[in-house]
Formats: sequence, C-alpha cells, structure tokens
Amino acid sequence: MKILVTGGAGFIGCNFIRHVLRTHPDDSIVNLDKLTYAGNPANLADIEADPELAPRYRFVHGDICDPQAVEAAIGRFADWGSPAAAAAPGATAGHATTAAPAPDAIVNFAAETHVDRSISGPEAFIRTDVIGTHVLLEALRAHGIARYLQISTDEVYGSIESGSFLETDPLSPSSPYSASKAGADLLVVAYRTTYGAPVLITRSANNYGPYQYPEKLIPLFATNALDEQPLPLYGDGGNVRDWIHVEDNCRALDTVLRHGVEGQIYNVGAGNEVANREITARILAATGRDESLFRPVPDRLGHDRRYSVECSRLRALGWAPRVPFAEGLAATVAWYAERRDRWEPIKSGEWRAYYGAQSGPELGALAD
Repeated sequence: MKILVTGGAGFIGCNFIRHVLRTHPDDSIVNLDKLTYAGNPANLADIEADPELAPRYRFVHGDICDPQAVEAAIGRFADWGSPAAAAAPGATAGHATTAAPAPDAIVNFAAETHVDRSISGPEAFIRTDVIGTHVLLEALRAHGIARYLQISTDEVYGSIESGSFLETDPLSPSSPYSASKAGADLLVVAYRTTYGAPVLITRSANNYGPYQYPEKLIPLFATNALDEQPLPLYGDGGNVRDWIHVEDNCRALDTVLRHGVEGQIYNVGAGNEVANREITARILAATGRDESLFRPVPDRLGHDRRYSVECSRLRALGWAPRVPFAEGLAATVAWYAERRDRWEPIKSGEWRAYYGAQSGPELGALAD
C-alpha cells in the first residue's frame, strides 16, 4: 500500500509509521505534519536513518487545513511512480514533473488532543479536528482514494458508570476536545452516507508507550518522578481509563485499515481499566520515589469519570492485545528513564511555559 499518514510526527502516528514500514516491506508512506508543539521530527529519526526503511518514507511539512499542503503531500507519491519522474531535475514536493499517482489510503492522526488545552483554547481543536478532516475528505473524493481511516477516541462517548460502550451508542462528548473529535466522526459518517466515501473510524482507549509528549498522565508523571518533581493528580484520583499500549493500538489500526468493513466504526481497547491514583502509585514505585511527590489538585472542568469500550467487532477481525499493562507500563517508564534526550529539551521549552501558566510552581495538572 501507498499510505498518506497525517500527524505522523506525533505519538501514535510515529509509532504507526514505524509499525507499517517494518511489518509491510512493500508499503510506502508520506507523512504530512504541521509540527505543532506535540509533533517532533526526531520521533522518526531512526526511520530516516535506516537504509532499508528510508527509501519508503517521505516527510512533508504542512497543515491538513490547507488544501495546497494536502495536494503537496499527495504529489510526493510520484517518488514511487515513474523512476524518470522521480529523478527528473526540479521535481520537489507538490511539483512533480508528471501527475502523481494517488495513495491507496489516508490515515488521519492529525489532531489537537490535549483536553486541558481544549478547555482554555477550543478554537484550534475545532479548526484542526473538524475543518482539517473536511479538507482530507475532499481530497479523498477528488483523487478517488480507495480507503480513509479516521483515528478517533473513546472520549466521544462520554463517561459510563458501568458496562462498556458499543460502536452504535450515541455520542455524548464532555470537553471541547472530545466534541471536536465527535464532530469529525460525524462528518466522516456523513461523507459515507452522502457520497459513498470508503471510510472507517477507530475509537481508541488511552494510549501509552514511547515517544509520547509529556503532557498526558503516564509520560508527565514518569518524567516528573524521575526529576523528583510533584505528580499533580486531579480530584480524588478515582477516574478510570482503559489503557492500551501504543504498539497494540497500531496493530489494531493496521488491521482495520486492511481488513475493516467500509463504513464501520471499530472500538479499540485492551481491557486494562485502572484508576489514575493506582497508576500514580505504580509510577512512583517504578521510579523508586515515595508518596511525598504526590500532589492532589482541584478537579478538571467536566472531568469524565470512566471510559470503557466493547471491542468484539475489532476482535472478529483477528486482533487481540498482546502487551500486559504491568509489563508495558514498566517498559514505558524505563524508556523515559533511558531516553532523557527525548524529553528534557521539551520540558525546558514550550512545555514549561504552558504548565507554568496553568498551575504555577506545580508545573501543571494531570491530563488524560
């Protein structure tokens, strides 16, 4: 497959690109990314340095809300078209000397995802998550692309006290972030109903693993604990999330992309429902820190209590999670301990300015 991945310099996107290129030796990927604060080209430096993988990977810097940037990314597929076209003098991103072949699929990871930031500034979420999705869907139609996978979230369903959400359950988002993702999902469904667009949607539980920007619970708390900084936990810490390792999620997304039924929605969860306060305790233990670093902070506005999704539709495609949560969490904390070069520069820049403004000396509160 030739796949246009958007938002591939972010956490899940970079892991997905790594998974696809290593698992499918005939696949090629163009990665279109705006490189916002959470997008880091270094997340894919190993791919670009790999002599076997690099020839099948291209990066285009651009915004999915910009139709010209999307066209430029599609134009890069000429690199794997006619050898003469790819080698011709003056062939650059978006300016190939012959018409570029369309990709086989678009996988849209590009989104603003941090709930706290959506509360203080929802406009960017609406723009990227909804308008950007519209631009991609129009490109899908214009180029006759055969597959479109929208990466969504279990947060679109809202909170559930008991049981688990089905894909057919109504959406009830609680934050501007989850509302923007729900809006994008509905737009994707509408393009299927109106135009017969070849679309799929995945709604994943909370991801964790390497390369995650340190604003979400696990990377924030792991890096804070390693630096013996406070771990600011919202409310009573009883909020429950289902946690899935990013590698398991990427396998699920790849499965849906290749084997999912057009027009269907697939929940993606691992059945690892853990309260935030328990994760806090596990991270403290994994880093050898004591409970003196624990800091309760006022609860977040509109904070959902529990997320849970039923995943039999996905499992029917042959997928199942492989990474036990205890093992995956330990490996993730160890990765942050070993790879300070990946997060220390981040936490000295935009991150520090944002969290300092949010919560002063506590450097911010927990974000799911």
